[in-house]
Amino acid sequence: MKITRNNKKLIESIDISKTYEPIEAIKILKENKYAKFDETLEVAINLGIDSNKTDQGIRGVASLPKGTGKSVNVAVLTKGDKQKEAKDAGADLVGDNDLIETISSGKISFDLLIASPDMMPSVGKVAKILGPKGLMPNPKLGTVTPDIANAVKNAKAGQVQFKNDKSGIVHAGIGKMSFDENDLLENLKFFYSSINKSKPETVKGSFVKKVTIASTMGVGLEINLASLR
Repeated sequence: MKITRNNKKLIESIDISKTYEPIEAIKILKENKYAKFDETLEVAINLGIDSNKTDQGIRGVASLPKGTGKSVNVAVLTKGDKQKEAKDAGADLVGDNDLIETISSGKISFDLLIASPDMMPSVGKVAKILGPKGLMPNPKLGTVTPDIANAVKNAKAGQVQFKNDKSGIVHAGIGKMSFDENDLLENLKFFYSSINKSKPETVKGSFVKKVTIASTMGVGLEINLASLR
């Protein structure tokens, strides 16, 4: 990664080799943010898993107590009365076969797609389009469900999806830097807890090896794991 001039200044003023208490690290990142936009607090959690083993991969969702501060466009694939439920819950786009046709044409104007189980055969027709974009509905993520209204509300309220990458690291944005320090801390602890609860039974020994937080444009600071428990 190219180190910007501003990041060079940060590295000179902040000890990045130190392990910080969570609230201390959040304060430092807030005090040293310089971007003109409202940056996101990013967390990276290094896991003691073998990502090549399918039974050690983790994937799930965490409904952050203080939300993400991010506006999410939610589309819903469902039929009949469920369409009204979706609209009443705040869905931005609702449809059935007409929405499938829109997706087939490559017009995707949403960040998250929720589907009722009866629509999954139709979803299969556009899986090659949705899959590479990470938009394929999945029961494990709560995006294939008969409870459409609740799924939409959760997505709008600040639900974060997580999945480990090939290096065994989970990345997520857990709030805006304009949030109160204690709200960011609460989100961080909740997300850490959600990851811990997702530990596969086949993983032996230490599951979480390291937690680092950073603002979108800032440097990464390692967090004291004991303080997150």
